Amino acid sequence: MELILTLGLGLVLGFQHAADPDHLAAVATLVARTKRRLGVWWGLGHTATLLLVGLVILIFHLNIPPKLSLLFEFLVGLMLIVLGANLLRRLATDKLHAHEHAHDGATHTHFHSHEHTLSHTHHHLSFATGLLHGLAGSAALSLLTLATAPSLWHGLLFIALFGLGSILGMFMASAAISAPFALLHNQRHAPVVIALAGTLSIGSGIVLATTTMKSILG
Repeated sequence: MELILTLGLGLVLGFQHAADPDHLAAVATLVARTKRRLGVWWGLGHTATLLLVGLVILIFHLNIPPKLSLLFEFLVGLMLIVLGANLLRRLATDKLHAHEHAHDGATHTHFHSHEHTLSHTHHHLSFATGLLHGLAGSAALSLLTLATAPSLWHGLLFIALFGLGSILGMFMASAAISAPFALLHNQRHAPVVIALAGTLSIGSGIVLATTTMKSILG
């Protein structure tokens, strides 16, 4: 029974972990670029990192130094700045824009991209974002508890369920975040929502990078 409760806790913690502000900010910029299923790719990358690092911790009984965890958070902050800046760049260079066209006798306004980037490139970006997030924040803190796992397999199962919870949580979060973009798909003010997502990502990145750097140097 104690093992079941522990594994259930891993699932719940993973679900909660997906709602961390820096995760939501990153996925918002990704959803603004393409589709909500990218949240799943983020979760897969996140889980892959957890499994790899967790395996090393369990085998060699290691701990993650606090300053190393802070360094990963600092890198996440820089990543948020880059994601937001790139989204604003694409909007400013007219790679994301609205235009009118006739369909079924009515005029519609569509917001779309003329940038011919393959969809699997966005999947790779989401996966890579999840990889870095798996090393930072509360995920890294959760890995510290693996040293007390009764066995290697129990520890890996805990990580897998934590990862599953994060995948489910991020899928739901990305679906919710994508709702405003879907509702505004035919509206001229859709670029404002895109610009807001990019600006919030940059702001969140600056705050995270600044606070973590102060902690590292302090």
